[in-house]
Amino acid sequence: MKPARETLDLTGPAGRLRLTLDHPVGEPAGVVLVGHPQPVLGGSPRHPVPHALARALREAGWLAVRPAFRGVDGSDGEHDAGEGETDDTLVMIEALRRRWPELPLALVGFSFGAWVFARAAARLDQPVAALALLGMPVGQVPDGRHYQPVAVPDGALLLHGEDDERAPLADLLAHLRAARHPVTVFPGTDHFFKGCLPAVAARVVEHLGPVARR
Repeated sequence: MKPARETLDLTGPAGRLRLTLDHPVGEPAGVVLVGHPQPVLGGSPRHPVPHALARALREAGWLAVRPAFRGVDGSDGEHDAGEGETDDTLVMIEALRRRWPELPLALVGFSFGAWVFARAAARLDQPVAALALLGMPVGQVPDGRHYQPVAVPDGALLLHGEDDERAPLADLLAHLRAARHPVTVFPGTDHFFKGCLPAVAARVVEHLGPVARR
């Protein structure tokens, strides 16, 4: 019997990439990568937001995969400001598609993980089945870091807190204005979706639902 949780190690450009796999009960409806927030600020696969997202997706029948970005929780290398992490994500996507070729693959990223996944999605020849980006930073953020704006694919779900203090909503809206890409805003909550994380997770599950293998 397959364990409910297992660890998978891949080889990336900087060495080992460690992924935590949360298996659903029964056959999976798809595979979903769930990206964590900024490592230099303590972000990891164990952070409450990616952990909650993975749990909700697993309960909905998805094989939830939480990768550890460079230098975090068993992954080799050092933080590379998104450049190396994007390369690593492409390695993960290729490996997961080889291992589960019959299943749809989706990306769900939060904060730094959202930005990295958006960059990776833009470089894919074969698009992922679904993409959800939560609290994605754009441009210069209050902590002094800069996130180069990246094009968001049509059909991607963007979720954001109205009072996001780490990735201001106004910057995201300005970036998406020309493309008129919709953003779902959760009123009165912060970067971490305090007080409404279950509703956020449910919205992600709903977005991925139509591409799930039935």
